[in-house]
Amino acid sequence: MHSPENRRWSTMYVPQRQQLRLLPWSGPEGKPCYVIGDGDGPVSRLAEEVEATQLRMAVALLGHARVMLNDRRVSSGELRFLGERLTEALRDVLRIAESRGAEVPAAAEDHR
Repeated sequence: MHSPENRRWSTMYVPQRQQLRLLPWSGPEGKPCYVIGDGDGPVSRLAEEVEATQLRMAVALLGHARVMLNDRRVSSGELRFLGERLTEALRDVLRIAESRGAEVPAAAEDHR
């Protein structure tokens, strides 16, 4: 059995009965944020609320996109704005999927 003192520093140590959860937001430098807990704490509850909001927004945005793509009067600027919002929504949905255990391939670097 390995004690915490003998574990490798590159390995995340999570005590038994605790879960490591990817949060639906990034840290100040754009790095992933995690919470360790049993899933019932205030940060976990906030994460659930944020994820639910992100999923509702993605569904609404998808419906809006369908309407816009069928309208020939939509400008290229409006389509670009739509593409940016769809990209953000897809990023959020993939983060939620990863948080819930899906194996999500690594994304290409953001080339803004």
